[in-house]
Amino acid sequence: MTKKKKRYYAVLRGRTPGIYTQWYGPTGALVQVEGYKDALYKGFDTLEEARRFLSSPGGRSSSSRPKHKAGRVLVDAHAEKGGVVVFTDGGCIENPGPGGWAAIIVRDGMCKEISGGFRLTTNNRMELYACIQALKETARDQGGVTIYTDSQYLVSAVEKGWARKWRSNGWMRDKAHRALNADLWSELLELLEGRKVSFRWVRGHAGQPENERCDELARRAARGDDLKVDEEYEKSCAR
Repeated sequence: MTKKKKRYYAVLRGRTPGIYTQWYGPTGALVQVEGYKDALYKGFDTLEEARRFLSSPGGRSSSSRPKHKAGRVLVDAHAEKGGVVVFTDGGCIENPGPGGWAAIIVRDGMCKEISGGFRLTTNNRMELYACIQALKETARDQGGVTIYTDSQYLVSAVEKGWARKWRSNGWMRDKAHRALNADLWSELLELLEGRKVSFRWVRGHAGQPENERCDELARRAARGDDLKVDEEYEKSCAR
């Protein structure tokens, strides 16, 4: 049996910044970054690399930038050439009901988590909103963006051209049915213009670490205090 290689986790922004030798458990790095706003951390193969990461300006090490291992998902090659990998998820406690969204943004192996919640919305709207916020967060990145999501609705509508067709038809799916969530689809398509963005579907709740983490963050956000108002959705409910 091959011995598992030891890893070092450097937490630059978290509850207690420092270097950890395990990810899970009460003394692991996950405890330090889980639910922490704008958490910033990175895994390394050697202790020296982890120390350089913490001591270098902005937490970036010019001499070592290890690849981020994204569980069962293989990070696209272009992400290693200045691109970005993003994992998103969204959902509601009830559908419709209080909802949350989350995204994990991976640049050069560094992870940034963002999330938020609304008092009344839908699962699909939260999936879309997570993607929109991730694209806004990566607007200044020069390379391509690969977005991993467990929403077939999102992936199919973009990759198969459905959303653009709905837009060209005045946000009608066909002559009798309006396309749902037109406000978010419109914003998403605008953010995609002129950018190299690809979407990849991953099976939800299948043990993929970043997907599971996004799900956890989204659920927590949906149960948070001071939830925002999804104005367009609530307006549609009042009609």
